[in-house]
Amino acid sequence: MWALLVLLGAAAVSAHPQDLAFSGQKVFRVIPQNDKQVEFINSLASNMQVDFWQPDSVTLVRPKMQVDFRVEADKSFEVEDLLKDSGVEYRVLIDNLQAALDAQFDSKARTTTHSYEKYNNWETIAAWTADIAAQNADLVSRSVIGETYEGRPMYLLKVGKSGPSKKAIFMDCGFHAREWISPAFCQWFVKEAVETYGKDTAMTTLLNSLDFYVLPVVNIDGYVYTWTNNRMWRKTRSKNADSNCIGTDPNRNFNAGWCTLGASKDPCDSTYCGSAPESEKETKALADFIREHLSTIKAYLTIHSYSQLLLFPYSYTYKLPSTYKELNSIAQAASKQLASLHNTKYTYGPGAKTIYPAAGGSDDWAYDQGIKYSFTFELRDTGRYGFILPESQIKPTCEETLLAVKYIANYVLEHLY
Repeated sequence: MWALLVLLGAAAVSAHPQDLAFSGQKVFRVIPQNDKQVEFINSLASNMQVDFWQPDSVTLVRPKMQVDFRVEADKSFEVEDLLKDSGVEYRVLIDNLQAALDAQFDSKARTTTHSYEKYNNWETIAAWTADIAAQNADLVSRSVIGETYEGRPMYLLKVGKSGPSKKAIFMDCGFHAREWISPAFCQWFVKEAVETYGKDTAMTTLLNSLDFYVLPVVNIDGYVYTWTNNRMWRKTRSKNADSNCIGTDPNRNFNAGWCTLGASKDPCDSTYCGSAPESEKETKALADFIREHLSTIKAYLTIHSYSQLLLFPYSYTYKLPSTYKELNSIAQAASKQLASLHNTKYTYGPGAKTIYPAAGGSDDWAYDQGIKYSFTFELRDTGRYGFILPESQIKPTCEETLLAVKYIANYVLEHLY
């Protein structure tokens, strides 16, 4: 028994190489009421290391907006005092980030086997892509669409019954490395497809009539880094010329209003747009694949977290898309489907107006390529856990999201163009 405990302990340690790195760090939520208070948050951010969770960058902070940010342990009391003195409305969302990180894993003992109700590291996900394709050869095939900056293969799963001239839906997960619930959903979707094919009428119809291209993790290097070095990492891991700061925000790296609103030209910022559109190997591989399959891809779904939103274009401009009415009604109905299971409330609408402007996003780019049904999901939650959603919420999150995705897919099938 003792030997087993020692072994379990060792397993726990290897799963948390960054133990205690976040001890004492706090996540605050503030709601600035006016420009003066917005200015105060800006000065706070320029004077110390502040990691913005929501919105992605201090430049997007506006009066009456909910703002979540993380602060280093040695600065947390100072920040709290400054907030009190400034009169800005605030609360502590996460009192000790390390404790929340530890609680994210339901059990300390981590096995290397794949599980749909646990967070899987990249090695486990990569092995899973091979297994699920091998075990369901009639429904799933795996290909490599490119490689990452650090040389990892980007695996794409094609899910569907083979048939002549089928239209397709493209779905990706894991754009931002720390949004772990996102890759969990892509894996869940594939599981549901293969397990319910032939049993669930709706899923069977979808897979007989459409192909689903599923990219389980876009930003693989970043995802690996969140498991080995820094759980809060967001960007890619590419080196930037003339800067010691690493990485580009892959969801600011597409040629859709590139590097204008809500994106940064500073390589040290979390919303850095990159040196040029598609400068990142990962975004280029994704864009190349979609361009090559434009005649068949009729919908684009990209899965992020957090804040419970269903967004559609545009994010790089406040201008509404020409198909606004249709997209809005789909988003409304899909959100209703999602809420029907666990009563999880989603807000929906065009990106820029619904949350904040963000240029260079993959959904806007796909829409401008002519993919009419282009949606971004921001999964659970609304900030209680933020990026560190506990594993106990993987199943309910994926179950409800699946309802919305199936609704959209079915709509696309009935409105092929």
